[in-house]
Amino acid sequence: MTKSKRIVAFSVVIIMILTLLACSNNTTKGNITESESNVSEQESNVSELESNVSELESNVSELESNVSEEESTNISTPVPKSSGVIYLYGEEHGKEKILNKELELWGEHYKQGMRHLFREAPYYSAEFLNIWMQSDSDEILDEIYDDLAGTPAHNPYFKDFYKTIKSQCPETIFHGTDVGHQYDSTGKRYLEYLRNNNLEDSEQYLLTKEAIYQGKLFYQNNNHTYRENMMTENFIREFDKLDGENVMGIYGAAHTGLDSMDFYNTVPCMANQLKERYDDHVNSEDLSGLAKEIEPLRVDTITVAGKDYKASYFGIQDLSSLRGNDSREFWRLENAYDDFKDSPKNGNVLPYDNYPTLIETGQVFVTDVTKTDGSIERVYYRSDGKKWQGLPSTEEFTVE
Repeated sequence: MTKSKRIVAFSVVIIMILTLLACSNNTTKGNITESESNVSEQESNVSELESNVSELESNVSELESNVSEEESTNISTPVPKSSGVIYLYGEEHGKEKILNKELELWGEHYKQGMRHLFREAPYYSAEFLNIWMQSDSDEILDEIYDDLAGTPAHNPYFKDFYKTIKSQCPETIFHGTDVGHQYDSTGKRYLEYLRNNNLEDSEQYLLTKEAIYQGKLFYQNNNHTYRENMMTENFIREFDKLDGENVMGIYGAAHTGLDSMDFYNTVPCMANQLKERYDDHVNSEDLSGLAKEIEPLRVDTITVAGKDYKASYFGIQDLSSLRGNDSREFWRLENAYDDFKDSPKNGNVLPYDNYPTLIETGQVFVTDVTKTDGSIERVYYRSDGKKWQGLPSTEEFTVE
């Protein structure tokens, strides 16, 4: 019986006893003329009952005190805000140049004593990686990699990145703070691992279930606002537990702008929210530009509206994931903006992150889109400094 239930039981007993006392007093008064010995016996009984009531009341008071203490210890005290420093780096996922730079940065932080590396990954994926760090086999890493099929991370650079960390920074501890992607593969497998090791009552089990729930909710509604907020909450939870440790975080650049909104411009992005909580303890650097080809692969000549332009060529992009398309090639028309700045636009936008090179306001681009039937569609875009859903974007225009 719990303490609370025992208190209720004792309280009921006290009420019954008090009732008996009242009845005893009445009986004594009714029979006092019949026999003084009966009165003496009743008074003795009353005295004994009063003594029992006093003892029971003392027990109840003690139990109430114990329950109050137990409930007090069960109330979760909020974790104090960490005094550590956060170093965030925004990336374009799966790019070799960026991953190499991140390895360099982590190596520098690691030499200075940092050990905690936060990633845009679910809680359970990071926990699996921590187990793998202590393993003699790559089985766990291979399984995580296979689960990422169809995502930008599913490329050879992913494994090289983690293997380098294991080799050169072996005391690294990973923290995953994203919602539960791959919840039906990696997440399911980690729950099974915990059950097999009798860890159903552990914090790991609870947080894994929570991450899976977040993932299911996100994918059911495709709610990116919810995801941004959960990424922030999960980051805060993990960071505040570290009690002043400095950390490095690697996330998509859309999540790391200190003054930016989320991708859909609905809520402040993760870094913006972290800055609100930790102020100048949050630092951020955007590495996504490293993925862009700065120098053209070659310079061609393209004729537009009867005029020849030098056209810097920046390569070909795979579009096979888009129905009916095969690939897209990019050129930048040099010194062409003034010739086309007044050409009518049709509302079709192409955000900067689709380009293989850096974009500046006042530029003109030509793309050739090859369809699956072999036909080629030429499209012209202009950079006027406009934004689309919070992203700098170019817009298609018509050549007259």
